[in-house]
Amino acid sequence: MGTMQTTETRIFDHPSHNRVEVHTAGEAFNYRTIWISDIHLGTPGCKAEYLLDFLRCHEADTFYLVGDILDGWQLKKGWYWPQSHNDVIQKLLRKARKGTRVVYVPGNHDELARQFVGLAFGDIEVVEDAVHPLADGRKLWVVHGDLFDGVTEHARWLSHLGDNLYTLILKFNQWLNAIRARLGMPYWSVSQYLKQQVKNAVNYIAAFEEVMTEEAKRRGCQGVVCGHIHKAEIRDINGILYCNDGDWVESLTALVETFEGELRIIEWRNRVDAPFNLRAVVLEDIISAGALP
Repeated sequence: MGTMQTTETRIFDHPSHNRVEVHTAGEAFNYRTIWISDIHLGTPGCKAEYLLDFLRCHEADTFYLVGDILDGWQLKKGWYWPQSHNDVIQKLLRKARKGTRVVYVPGNHDELARQFVGLAFGDIEVVEDAVHPLADGRKLWVVHGDLFDGVTEHARWLSHLGDNLYTLILKFNQWLNAIRARLGMPYWSVSQYLKQQVKNAVNYIAAFEEVMTEEAKRRGCQGVVCGHIHKAEIRDINGILYCNDGDWVESLTALVETFEGELRIIEWRNRVDAPFNLRAVVLEDIISAGALP
């Protein structure tokens, strides 16, 4: 991989007590591993232009696509496929052709792809789940997470109802943020705010995280990387590392592993027209790969 070219790096404290790095002026970011999920191509809520910027500026030895890359549920209701969504697919295929290992783990919204497990789409491997070795040899179980979500598995009608409500919230979110942008105000996610405020949502997320770490431990792994709930996170749960790479509908986040073995959450809120004049915000909910016993 190429080396990172940096003209300026400023580090300051973020109110959430995470360290924030702001990189500017034509940087190229290189990592050992990148995980992204919940892109939801085929929906108006997908932030494909932001993701394209991210993909242009980031390289890795291995890219994991951790489910819900396409949104088959919404595409069944009506076709929506702008050029930017096609460009995302082409960009991922191009990375695979140029030697990046790209691994696709389907989720519930793109569950039709599960019938192709064991095959490859243009050098992109399709797998049910994967085990990723960190730089120090410890193992992370990589899976979307829907198969361990009781609502998705046992009450699919409720899951679809929630998806419809979520789509309405995203439409309101687009309208609200268009107004905020005109007023010079930053992006703000309505649904992320609601998740943090509503007690049942908080309890659901906590239960999901615990189930995922318990299953990772049962499989002999020291951690898990998943998506599904659209909430980026890195934390230790009972000695098991829980990582969620977030989404490209609301939070615009990815999980990365550095060559030194650190795991970081990247938040990509500032869209640019080209890799140059780049301004990327890296929120470091960092847990070193060597920090766990």
